[in-house]
Amino acid sequence: MGDISYSNGNGNVKGNGNGVGVNGNAVNGNGMNGKGHPVLNGYRKSCWYEEEIEENLRWSFALNSILHTGSTPYQDIALLDTKPFGKALVIDGKLQSAETDEFIYHECLCHPALLHHANPTDIFIMGGGEGSTARELLRHKTVEKVVMCDIDEEVVDFCKSYLDVNKEAFCDARLKLIINDARAELEHTENYYDVIIGDLADPIEGGPCYKLYTKSFYELIVKPRLTKDGIFVTQAGPAGIFSHTEVFSCIYNTLRQVFKYVVPYSAHIPSYADTWGWIMASDNPFVLSADELDLKTKLRINGENRYLDGKTFTSASTLSKAIRKSMENETHVYTEGTARFIYGHGHNSAQKHN
Repeated sequence: MGDISYSNGNGNVKGNGNGVGVNGNAVNGNGMNGKGHPVLNGYRKSCWYEEEIEENLRWSFALNSILHTGSTPYQDIALLDTKPFGKALVIDGKLQSAETDEFIYHECLCHPALLHHANPTDIFIMGGGEGSTARELLRHKTVEKVVMCDIDEEVVDFCKSYLDVNKEAFCDARLKLIINDARAELEHTENYYDVIIGDLADPIEGGPCYKLYTKSFYELIVKPRLTKDGIFVTQAGPAGIFSHTEVFSCIYNTLRQVFKYVVPYSAHIPSYADTWGWIMASDNPFVLSADELDLKTKLRINGENRYLDGKTFTSASTLSKAIRKSMENETHVYTEGTARFIYGHGHNSAQKHN
């Protein structure tokens, strides 16, 4: 989905589908197609990343350089040095996180669930190979063990090498890294967890993760591995006024079939060019006030959050009238046979179509 283009001051020159050129050097990478044009009609070129969000909607920003591209058996990866957002990780042509605003996503994913739990000591991350989710979890003083289970060892090693901000987390003795399919790991483990976190890639056609958003997975594999007061939280895709119907609303409705209490919340992430959603679920009610969340944050989290506090979470979990109505009226249940996808195609799908 992602493209690299070059501007000569009079318009864009797009790639021809045979690779990406930066400073005249060809770099291969699925989803980033083009041919280098170091000089165009005497004008100094500029390099842009462009992502197709919908069929008639694209999002682009200027690049300083392409730091790395590669392909694993599961997905295509790239690390871009962008002008507005710093280093940005792209997987299967979809931007996953950017240096300047990834704290919004990861604080929202991690802290509400842990703060609503009375004493979270054992945490399981599905995915999370980037390391940022582990970093945020390990700030909690109560946490004794974080298991991060990612299927793609090459992505984990890639992020260890290139994302300096998470090197301390990867070296923390409380972190246990497992390279495996999260479904298989949870299915065969005898351990129970206070919080299970879905830091998975978006459900895209041909991608490796869509089966981990299904009712059967939540009901038969995730919920049985939670402790009595356990909490499950997952990233749930775009949650904007128009985009929330892609997967956010049906993941919410699916979790309502499995857990007694389900809380959707969202926040704007600039590098995503959209509002993003998360959903927290448990068989115990979420009753903390904004002041109580602030007190727990002060007592239990090392360092200061940049984005999330009690009032921010209260605001994030108060969805707009239109989205609330849409969510309440959602009837679709996510199954393997009735899966919904966000726009785009994963690595395996791309291979099939080539």
